[in-house]
Amino acid sequence: MSRKSLPERKDIPLELTWDLTLIYPDSDAWEKDFICLDELVKGFNAYRGKLSESAVILNDAIAALDNMERLLEKLYTYAHLKHDEDTAEPAAKSLENRASGKAAAISAECAWFEPELLAIDDKKMQSMLSEKVLAFYKPSIEELLRAKKHTLSEKEERILGALSDVLSSPAEIYESLTDADLRFPTVRRENKDKVELTSGNYIKFLESSDRKVRKHAFKAMFSSYKNIINSCASTMDGTVKKHVVSARLRNYPSALDKALFADELPRELYTNLIESVHRHIPELTEYLKFRKKKLKLKKLDMYDLYTPLAKRDEHVYTYKEAQETVLKAFEVMGEEYVATVKRAFAERWVDVMECRRKRSGAYSSGCYDTVPYLLLNFNGTLNDVFTLAHELGHSMHSYFSHKHQEYHYASYPIFAAEIASTTNELLLHDYLMKKYADDPAMQSTLLVHLIDEVRACIYRQTMFAEFELDIHELREKDVPLTADLLCENYYKLNDKYYGGAVKADDLIRYEWARIPHFYYNFYVFKYATGLSAAMKFAANILSGDASLKEKYYSFLKAGDSKNVLEILKDAGVDFINYPVVDDALKDFGKLVKQLKKVL
Repeated sequence: MSRKSLPERKDIPLELTWDLTLIYPDSDAWEKDFICLDELVKGFNAYRGKLSESAVILNDAIAALDNMERLLEKLYTYAHLKHDEDTAEPAAKSLENRASGKAAAISAECAWFEPELLAIDDKKMQSMLSEKVLAFYKPSIEELLRAKKHTLSEKEERILGALSDVLSSPAEIYESLTDADLRFPTVRRENKDKVELTSGNYIKFLESSDRKVRKHAFKAMFSSYKNIINSCASTMDGTVKKHVVSARLRNYPSALDKALFADELPRELYTNLIESVHRHIPELTEYLKFRKKKLKLKKLDMYDLYTPLAKRDEHVYTYKEAQETVLKAFEVMGEEYVATVKRAFAERWVDVMECRRKRSGAYSSGCYDTVPYLLLNFNGTLNDVFTLAHELGHSMHSYFSHKHQEYHYASYPIFAAEIASTTNELLLHDYLMKKYADDPAMQSTLLVHLIDEVRACIYRQTMFAEFELDIHELREKDVPLTADLLCENYYKLNDKYYGGAVKADDLIRYEWARIPHFYYNFYVFKYATGLSAAMKFAANILSGDASLKEKYYSFLKAGDSKNVLEILKDAGVDFINYPVVDDALKDFGKLVKQLKKVL
């Protein structure tokens, strides 16, 4: 996909854009639903002061809350998808601002609900919960009761609800700064053509066999972030302060404990992940030393970690080829799964191409009343094919959860969010390894891809998780997060994980500013646990044992119907009683040995 500058959105073929008319045919329809919100809010607020009167009233109040939140989610989904098409388009930005602003206003206006529910006498509450009418909502009510000691007074909850939109400003400023305002220089390709560097094509430059191209792209990328590093430090500090203050106000021991609370995850799960990865850094060092040797480099740098270790033709995938490839890989999942993916392509659930001012990266997004949309920035690399498989994993997880659960329990826990996506990647890897069994160059490329996937999703994301924990703990000690402090802490951690084999360019200290996930409140560790679980699930699916595949489907369908660790245990992955991460990193060591044989 050779082009010297990004196209405008109007120049992208319609079939390569998502169809948001599946949500609303036009802005007028969105406006009508937006107006309807007020009536739903009024209907819900009519139950104020009455929750303790009977189980029937409490049931009806929660149902009214569901109806209100369901419509709000639909409105916000449409608004944020429209905005992400063009992050500088005023009308779309206005829609998103109105939706998020309305959400904040509703949060404040309806903040009475949880305090009032929690104020119900324990004996009275247990009596109500024993009634058949509340059977459906009983698990979620018990979950609220678990949070009783972390719920503030009605007045305090109302204040925090009103401030939620304001407190999101640092993350919004960062997004505007890096997606809409930040521009990168041009970078020279191997053929000497100059191409505008973007977040989307950056990895393609790092895959180049020409080290000068890789180095130039790396320096161009992080020199650009260096130029805005103080602004990024301010937005990061603001976000971390928000997390820390919120945890203090709600009586959590720490920001980490607050972040883990919703999914009922023990703190040890997070710290044990870091300790497990520390134990297996020697396997990473062995791989990086082997990479240095095969590339015949005197010094391995961070921009040398993506280039193939064996010469091969640089195949540029068309989007059609990418579609056909993932469909073949997913055949092992059965007819329903493949048919649903075909629907995603035929009904335009996917926004495919990179274009000017479009949000960078890739994601799956939607809600109960929309299809699970996918945003890509497809450039035709093998990585982009894997990204398509990855995001389809998210979307299929949402699809099956929404299909098999009622709205109230349909959204799967965040801890489970990165499992289905990486399972799909592993199925694609297995399919391609078999397809290219007689092609050593492609075999090595695929092995390097999977090895680097483990490096990126377990080793690297755990390094990110450790960085995130460190900076929150510093803020909890009231240490300001200056640009110098953030850069120095990040550089030291990078050296801890990679220093045994990599002598990193000093610019790597600015990499933290490029990671939007640091604004997601302890999200990144889920990539590491997600891939660890996925490696187990993929092995089960590929074993040919139909019962193991059915267990995986039970995971996809479960939504939030019970505790996430129980869902995973029932599906065959036990994070509490089994060293899941250690097993994954042992498999990493085996993959490195397999790569050495192939080469």
